[in-house]
Amino acid sequence: MSVVVAYPLMEAQLARIREAAGDLPVVLAAGEGQLAQAMPEADALFGRLTPALLERAPLLRWVQTQGAGVDGLLFPDLVASDVVLTSEKGHVGSHLAEHAFALLLALTRSVAEAIRHPGRWDHRLALRAASWELTDKTMGIVGFGGTGRAVAERAVAFGCRVLAVDPERVPVPPGVAALWPMDRFADLLAQSDVVVICAPLTPQTRGLFDREAFARMRRHAVLINVTRGAIVDGEALLAALREGQIGGAGLDVTNPEPLPPEHPLWQLPNVVITPHAAGGSPLRQDRVVDLFCANLRQFLAGEPLEGVIDKTKGY
Repeated sequence: MSVVVAYPLMEAQLARIREAAGDLPVVLAAGEGQLAQAMPEADALFGRLTPALLERAPLLRWVQTQGAGVDGLLFPDLVASDVVLTSEKGHVGSHLAEHAFALLLALTRSVAEAIRHPGRWDHRLALRAASWELTDKTMGIVGFGGTGRAVAERAVAFGCRVLAVDPERVPVPPGVAALWPMDRFADLLAQSDVVVICAPLTPQTRGLFDREAFARMRRHAVLINVTRGAIVDGEALLAALREGQIGGAGLDVTNPEPLPPEHPLWQLPNVVITPHAAGGSPLRQDRVVDLFCANLRQFLAGEPLEGVIDKTKGY
């Protein structure tokens, strides 16, 4: 019986895990070969599980993975098994929300346009004319988990009216005007000046933003996506931007991904793209180690874990 750690960590972080594990051995598996050798004795894995590793892990009861989204991890044998899967969901909101606002402000304050024209001081009047404030604008948030709530908190501080949709009944924080079920998705699109995608990728959200969705959005509206590119139909987005159906897009994730250098999205003046960089934060590694340690203590005590994935829903 052991706890297997498959992520490269600092010694101080490993020490925290060993302390949380108590008498249970902690095995650091630095490579694929070591990981394969360690799995037959593993009760818990802090790492990414594959079908081959699951076959070698008859004792495995729990996997903690880095990252909030698990769309790339839910292979059939894992879904059918009794292995509990937990993720960082609820703990990545801060940096994803900040990145969402970085993309948004780059568009609404003409920062991206200014960068595209270096040395053009005479361009200032055009930049001013194209800029707008978020005060009293409506922000629609699609997906109201940890990231959606973090975006909403910042939107309220900017003076936005906030609407949200989510398939689950979740608490509504102060300042949020409405939290609707997904059957009000079209209403959210029709009322929003900014739409921020904060949802996980599931069979229900894949391609959610299609031609019909873009046709329902306001012509000046800005789309921001910081979770999964495949939630957006890439061809429909390109057409909506080219045809003026929407005002712009700030994308940290794209469809396809990675976005080829020759893709026309790179050239559109009303688009800002970062290469799936929103997950970056100097605080993130310690946060996920702290989460794993807390969950490890709960696991050993036979108590419920935080961030449990419903493997049939995908989040």
